[in-house]
Order: sequence, then structure tokens, then C-alpha cells
Amino acid sequence: MRHLVVSTRWQSHSIVICWRRLIQNIQLKSGLAEVFGTEIVKGKVYSFGGGSKIAVFTWQGCLLELRGKTEAAYVARETPMIIYLNTHAGLEQIRKKADADKTKRGPIAMIIGPTDVGKSTVCKLLLNYAVRMGRRDNFPFHALLVQWQLNVLLMLKKDFPKTGSNVMLYNLLVTKLAQTVAERMEANRQNAVSRVIINTCGWVKGQGYQMLIHAAKAFEVDLIIVLDQERLYNELVRDLPETVKVVFQPKSGRVVERSRQARVESRDQKIREYFYGSAAQFYPHSFEVRFSDVKIFKIGAPALPDSLMPLGMKAEDQLTKLVTVQPSQQLLHHLISISMAESGEDDIIQTNVTGFICVNNVDLERQMLTVLSPQPRPLPRTRLLLSDIQYMDSH
Repeated sequence: MRHLVVSTRWQSHSIVICWRRLIQNIQLKSGLAEVFGTEIVKGKVYSFGGGSKIAVFTWQGCLLELRGKTEAAYVARETPMIIYLNTHAGLEQIRKKADADKTKRGPIAMIIGPTDVGKSTVCKLLLNYAVRMGRRDNFPFHALLVQWQLNVLLMLKKDFPKTGSNVMLYNLLVTKLAQTVAERMEANRQNAVSRVIINTCGWVKGQGYQMLIHAAKAFEVDLIIVLDQERLYNELVRDLPETVKVVFQPKSGRVVERSRQARVESRDQKIREYFYGSAAQFYPHSFEVRFSDVKIFKIGAPALPDSLMPLGMKAEDQLTKLVTVQPSQQLLHHLISISMAESGEDDIIQTNVTGFICVNNVDLERQMLTVLSPQPRPLPRTRLLLSDIQYMDSH
């Protein structure tokens, strides 16, 4: 067991960065410290899984104990935390004005930037600071809902592994999500004051840029924070109305760049956590489902030239067309979402999903699917949506 002590002689703005591959614990012995805006309780042991990369920040100095192996652990004096704290203070001022004036709303902020500039970290900081100010308990839910939907669930729910594979469908779902969040805000005044913080992916050129513009307009964003890229900042200032405030902020020097393989492994880990939990504390169920008991669909039909399209339809309409999928070996290891749609007349494309299953076996002779599910049989709904994402269950 290895111990690393950071003395209280390190003053404000000091930060400890720890890169680790194995499970490791940290414990605050004295002073005050936080991780991504969440205050660390003195004397409590915090565990972090393999591959975690965290930053422990202190304003007044602290004594920190690390247990276990680290790839690197050091103290850095120069951090952008003052900038992020000022951002939080500005957002909180808007919330206070909304508290005092019922005709006003809280802030809607969007974090934008290329890959590996710390967008998710800034989101966590702003969310946790807001919660520590006593904002509504489910405030982080709304913001994380948007972050999760824009980056993950939209891809899992629909039939494309990359956002750019079906831009029309992506924009359609972003618009629906924005409408749903707006309705939630209107139904509860405290939600309207807290509002949302939106995380985005790192695709900021070409179609990716146009999708960011679409999302900003759909959510009626008030503030856009651009990390690390001045060209993107100037383009957004040019293309968005003056009512949207666009600010540029530097990225932290401690941001770690990830390889493509690291990204793939990270996404696989998130899927694994969905079924087994972050510490493999859950035990998912494996059971059989008859072909006749479910209806499987995918979204998007092969593109046809306009000359072959029915009268009044465009080729783009194929991108949001619902197509029936017959069970076959091609379903093996694919993730499938369970739609909440109750009848064929429901709009399956824009209906939310209740969860996900993974196809572990296809028995054509017995007409059975063997699925991995977080809950026991039966499935809560029978209309399923096929995704292109595959997951190999190694447990």
C-alpha cells in the first residue's frame, strides 16, 4: 500500500491529479477539499475504479492520503478553477433574479468544445456547485438527463452508432427532448429557476457544428461556454442571435487526451455498468423471449432516389422511417431498447424507452432470443428498437 501526502502548506488553487489503473482510495485527513465540485468529507474513504482520473481541489490547503498504485500524482498551482467559480457565480445571480421575479427564468447553459478539453468536468463542477447552493434536488437530474441523452441514449435508442450517421433523426430527437425539458420546467417553478446545463459531444465541424446550432436553438440557450477553441467561439458569435451570450474559456492544463481505443473501452465500460453496476454489485438476468412475443423495429430505411419515392415524399423521409426487423443471427450481441409505446399507433420514434437489453443468443429452430436484462422476466413492453451498438458480455 502506497501513501501520498499533500501537506496543508499548499495554499489555495492547489490541485492534486491522480491517474490510476487499479482501484484506489483517498481520504481527507485535514483541511477542505473537493472533487469536481463535490465536497470531500473529512475522514471518509472514497474509492475510485480502475482507469479513473480525478482532480482534488483545495482552496485553503489540505492533507490528503492516497492508498494504492498511481500512474501519476502531483500538485499543480495553476488551475482555471477561479474562472469556473466565477461562471457558477454568474449563473447563480441569474437564478436569484428568477427567484425574485416570476416572469424570469433561470439560465440554460451549453458547454461546447472539441474532444478532450474537459466539457464533462466543467458540467460536473457547475452542477455540484449549484446543488451546494441549495438548488432543487432534482436539478442535476435535468442537466444530466440532457447530457446523457445528447451523448449516449440517442445513439443507444436509435439505429446509428455515430451521431453523424443520421443527422435528421438526431435533430428530431433533440427537438423532442428540448420540448420535454421545457414542459418539465413550466410545470414546476423551482425547476424553472434551476434550469439546465447541457453537455455536448466533441464534433464541432461541418454537420457537427450545424447540430450544435440546432441544439442551442431548440433549447433556447442563454449562455454558451466554448472551451479552448477561439475559432469555434467566433463562429458561434457570428451565427447565433445577440440574445445568446457566448464566452470563451481556457481548458485545464490537466485534461488528459484519450486515444480512440480508450474511448471505445470507456463506452463499453458504461454499457457494462448499466447491467452490472460500477463495482459489479448487480446481477442481471438472462432469460428467453419468444420471437412471437415481441416486435422488433429499426429506424431508417435504405435511401432511394427522389424519382423512386412516392408522391409527396423526399429521400430524407427514409431516415426517420420505422422498419420491421425479422429475428435472425444478425441480432446477436446487439443492444436493443424497450420502447414505452403501447400500440402500433404510438409514435415509437419519439416515445421514450424504459431500458435496454442485450441479445446473447438467437435460436432459430426454437424461435427464441436469449437476452441479458437488468430486471427479471417478463419484458415490460413488447416493442423493441434495434441499435447498431454491440456489446460482448464477458461475465
